Amino acid sequence: MTPAARIAAAITVLDQILSGSPAEQALLRWSRASRFAGSGDRMALRDLVFGALRRRDSLAALGGSLTGRGLMIGHARQAELDLPAIFTGARHDPAPLTEAEAALTPPETLPDDLPDWLRPAWTAALGPQAAEVARAMTDRAPLWLRVNPARTTPDAAVAALAAEGIDTVPAPDFPQALRMTSNERALARSAAYRDGLVELQDLSPQQACALLPLAPGLRVLDYCAGGGGKALALGGRQPGMTITAHDALPDRMADLPARAERAGLRIALEARPRGPFDLVVTDVPCSGSGTWRRTPDAKWRLDAAQLDELLALQAHILDRAAPLVGPGGHLAYMTCSLLTAENEDQIRAFHARQSGFVAVMQRLWTPLQGGDGFFLALLRRD
Repeated sequence: MTPAARIAAAITVLDQILSGSPAEQALLRWSRASRFAGSGDRMALRDLVFGALRRRDSLAALGGSLTGRGLMIGHARQAELDLPAIFTGARHDPAPLTEAEAALTPPETLPDDLPDWLRPAWTAALGPQAAEVARAMTDRAPLWLRVNPARTTPDAAVAALAAEGIDTVPAPDFPQALRMTSNERALARSAAYRDGLVELQDLSPQQACALLPLAPGLRVLDYCAGGGGKALALGGRQPGMTITAHDALPDRMADLPARAERAGLRIALEARPRGPFDLVVTDVPCSGSGTWRRTPDAKWRLDAAQLDELLALQAHILDRAAPLVGPGGHLAYMTCSLLTAENEDQIRAFHARQSGFVAVMQRLWTPLQGGDGFFLALLRRD
């Protein structure tokens, strides 16, 4: 496909997303209907679509309309592409620019690419950094790897990946996290990944897991395990612990046994975990506002009613997990959100409902620190 044909395809997919279709479904639908497209075309299309969703409102202002066509005109203007050479109307190219589109004067100040209803909460949560974090959310997120200390060392992992043409850079002051700088799509077929030397995991949850208190012999529960990334990270850090994984939707853990075997770990899957545990980790469902670089359509799909439902679910999970913590044990509350309502406010409300827990620490990471937005609160049971 030519660059212009890819932009035409992006217009089609974006129109479906703007009409309510989830981004992944719209991309999959296009891929199935476009057997002629190669893997490079599909990857390029994905980059166009996700890039447009990250900058939806600002590109719409540059392109003159909140449509797939408007977003792609805005993209072309922002990237300083030759619009007449792209919008030709020939073969698979988009239709030529109208007089109004060609004559559009972009506004001096572009929107901040945040939902209007959420902006006050965003500003309240992030204060002086709010605008800078919003700008960071319009960039593509880096891909991070977690070195598995049960299998290798950071230096050896860097060398093994480099031998397969995958370049990485260790995070400053946190060398067990490697940022991929080239050949990212080769990771899944690499020996380093297949042999459990590294796992995909963002920087901030790695840093959060590194702050949790671990020791040989502890009983650890990953209460909202999903794919099991936290369980694997904790198990790799400290051998000799008993690690249990639980999820309200067990199918989410389907790949965890194979991942654990690859990592050289044993993790028990439990539908009804029974305490007491020395550490219970609750990485709860949330708005995902800290990960909107990776799932930009989620930013525009979230509404106030959905956020309220998430807040109720988070409180419910905390109340269900708390009794599983043994005396002297710890409860870790995690979200990939930047919003105070899902973070600090949840912990304040938990303390008001539950006695016997004391605050140990709280920490918020933002994309300005290299990874996704992420929140950790660590509590200890008396």
